[in-house]
Amino acid sequence: MNDLFNKIRRVLRKPPRFIYERICYEIKAESGRFWEPYLPQFITSSFLLRKFKKHTIEELWNDLASKPYCTNCESLDKTTYESLTGDTTQRIIKEASDALKNEVDLLGSGPISLGEAIDWSLDYKVSFAWPKRYFRSISYADLGKPNDVKFPWELSRMQWMIPLGQAYLLTQDEKYAQKVKDLILSWIQENPYACSVNWACTMDVALRLIVWTWFFHVFKESASWADPTFRSDFLRSLYLHGLFTSRHLEKSDVNGNHYTADAAGLVFAGLFFGHDAWHHQGWSILENEIKLQIFEDGVDFEASIPYHRLVQELFFFPALYRMKQGFEISDFYKDRLLKMAYFTAHYARLDGSAPVWGDADDARVLPFGEQDLNDHRYLIGLIGTTFSSKDLLSLWSGSNTEMLWVFGETLPLRDKPKIHLVSKSFPDGGFYVMRDQHNHVFIDCGPLGLKGRGGHGHNDILSFEAILEHTPLIVDPGAYVYTSDYIERNRFRSTAYHNTPQIDDEEINRFVRPDYMWTFHHDAHPLVEQWKEGKKESIFRGSHTGYKRLAEPVRPIRTIKLNHGISELTIEDYFEGQGNHKILIPFHFHPFVIPERQGVNKILLKTKKDVFQLCWESDASWDVALEATRISPSYGVVEKSTKLLFLYDGLMGIDLKVKLSKVTQ
Repeated sequence: MNDLFNKIRRVLRKPPRFIYERICYEIKAESGRFWEPYLPQFITSSFLLRKFKKHTIEELWNDLASKPYCTNCESLDKTTYESLTGDTTQRIIKEASDALKNEVDLLGSGPISLGEAIDWSLDYKVSFAWPKRYFRSISYADLGKPNDVKFPWELSRMQWMIPLGQAYLLTQDEKYAQKVKDLILSWIQENPYACSVNWACTMDVALRLIVWTWFFHVFKESASWADPTFRSDFLRSLYLHGLFTSRHLEKSDVNGNHYTADAAGLVFAGLFFGHDAWHHQGWSILENEIKLQIFEDGVDFEASIPYHRLVQELFFFPALYRMKQGFEISDFYKDRLLKMAYFTAHYARLDGSAPVWGDADDARVLPFGEQDLNDHRYLIGLIGTTFSSKDLLSLWSGSNTEMLWVFGETLPLRDKPKIHLVSKSFPDGGFYVMRDQHNHVFIDCGPLGLKGRGGHGHNDILSFEAILEHTPLIVDPGAYVYTSDYIERNRFRSTAYHNTPQIDDEEINRFVRPDYMWTFHHDAHPLVEQWKEGKKESIFRGSHTGYKRLAEPVRPIRTIKLNHGISELTIEDYFEGQGNHKILIPFHFHPFVIPERQGVNKILLKTKKDVFQLCWESDASWDVALEATRISPSYGVVEKSTKLLFLYDGLMGIDLKVKLSKVTQ
């Protein structure tokens, strides 16, 4: 009952228009529990044939198969594939072999056997299954319990089955087509329309819909998919996915990636079936949301680098699908996508990996490539090629495999950029990148995510990552998990888990409640006081207002300088304010870094190849300690590491200057 009252209170804080729309939706959705589960009885083969003016399922199937799709779904020669990409097909065949055996590795689970009969509603990591009932009656966030609804959701997105389709296109072996068919039929049987946990989140319905449209175009002519009964069942279920998505859009007063995914799914369903209402509704949402969610400088407003990748795909693939079918894309939409990819080019580290900044749940739309999970560079090539941007393509590097699976064998592929990136600011999104051929420093001085709500952003203002001489030294700890452990969830998004000063053990932005895992009080506003992009030296200086709320306010001011010539990084912290306060400044080291105390004010950072030194000086006395910490490189995965802590307790007006550089032999 308390939860109900809390939900009501939260809704009443929203704008009147949103409250009205929400009430209308709630009435519609609640009435749906009495009739919506029976909807499949009316979405029959006859209904589809009448709807799309066809005489037989075969005629409808062939008509749908003739429509252009957004990716290449033609057979690929293995030798040509390997020569164009420089990658072998072993990864695809291995993952397809695992899928044939119902073996997966999802969201940090490690290799898991799903058994001969898959339970699509089961979190296999803890053996907890959600009941089969109307989706609005299912409680899927059981705080305090270790079950994670993301596991069945991820399983039911079926992206882990994509290697089966890729293996089929490389080999034409019917066993892959038959397996996908069997899995889809199993899913349809075990997940009645609107009556399982896998209908509880429209975003997941939409993403599954997109994958199914790809499966259709891959297997549309396979012998295993020729059975008229299967074709009817598949098309009916796919249509129901579109219908569900259109009925249960995850709309709020401030929309994020869920609403974007819903809209992307509608565009796919609309273009696939030739259903103009779905297509135009979805595209209208995307055109509006790209203006609201993507800043002028191309940064996604959710303040998360992994979600920037996901949202980029959600805006890109529907646009590509429309272009394949002859529809135009507005100049504004193109410009936003190009800027998103331009930002991706700059945040990509020297080894091609991306900072795991803010939340990270490994989400994608159509994951085809063989690159590392945290390598986002393929989007530079996809978007640059789609919109014929020579400037963007000059920044593209990395694996070619995503390009090949999207555009096919005829595309001239490259794997080396023509120019080297330099330091660059993204002031709207609040990210600042210092870089050269040897160094990469990523700094956050941006707004709280989701327009001040929090969303997938963390308490990380003034936090940074540092790679010197191609060696990751100071990194962000990541996100780890969501609802399976709300305590851990809050730890990883807290101030103490970021490389930024903390005052009096207070959060930069206060938590609303421990169980409000995607919201903060909007306490802190960032201020960039200096930004200089130079060939010899790059300089950032910023502050924030998060601790102005204290009885005796404090303003942390951080200056970061990168000397490009000698690869030396300087971090200077000054604390402006009155009275006595406790200050904690953590530096979280990469798991491969082994720190070793050396004298009073020096620590050696030993890596596999080189040794670096971290030295400090101050006009005050700081306690310094090395402590164990954890780094999460992807969802559900955590690694042991070490952090350096600077601790001061006393009057304000003090500073700390830290220098990080390579030890010359």
